[in-house]
Amino acid sequence: MVDTAIRRGLTNRTPAFAYDWGLSGRRKTVITIFEATEVTDELVAAFERLIPQLSRSNPAPDAATLGAIIGSEASTLLIARDDESGAIVGSMTLAMFRIPTGLRAWIEDVVVDEDARGKGVGRVLNEHALEIARAAGATTVDLTSRPSREAANRLYQRIGFVQRETNVYRYAFD
Repeated sequence: MVDTAIRRGLTNRTPAFAYDWGLSGRRKTVITIFEATEVTDELVAAFERLIPQLSRSNPAPDAATLGAIIGSEASTLLIARDDESGAIVGSMTLAMFRIPTGLRAWIEDVVVDEDARGKGVGRVLNEHALEIARAAGATTVDLTSRPSREAANRLYQRIGFVQRETNVYRYAFD
C-alpha cells in the first residue's frame, strides 16, 4: 500500500508551467496538476472528451468507474487543468502496488487534449507522477506506448525513460 499522506501531499493542486510555442514565440501557460479525489460532472465530461482521443476501442469511464479508480489505494488519477481557460486538458493514472521484489509503479492511460498538445502538458503530468512514485519508494516507473504515438515516445525519452528489451504479453478475455 502506498502512503496516502505522501501521495496526497504532493498532488494537492500543484502548479506547474508548460509552454506554448505559438507563432508569436514562447508563451508561458500555467497548468495545475492535481489528484482527482471525487467524481464530478466536470470530470466525467472531461473523460468523455479525452478517452476517445486515446483509444477508439474503449469507452470513456462512467462516474462509477471513475469512483472506483479514485477510491483505489493502488491508483492515483492525475488531472491537468489549464489555469487560464479552466479546462481539464489532460490526465493519467499512476498505478503503484507492492510485490515481493519491491514497489512497482506504472504510468497508464496518458492523454492530453488535442488542442493542448505540444504545450508541455504531457511533460508536467509525467514529471509529477515520477515525483509521487519516488516519494512512495518506487525505484523504477514503467509505461508502455504504441510505436505510432511518435510524439509521446519522443517525450518519454526526453524525460529519461529508456526503452526496455522485453516481451509484453496480453491474455484477452473474450
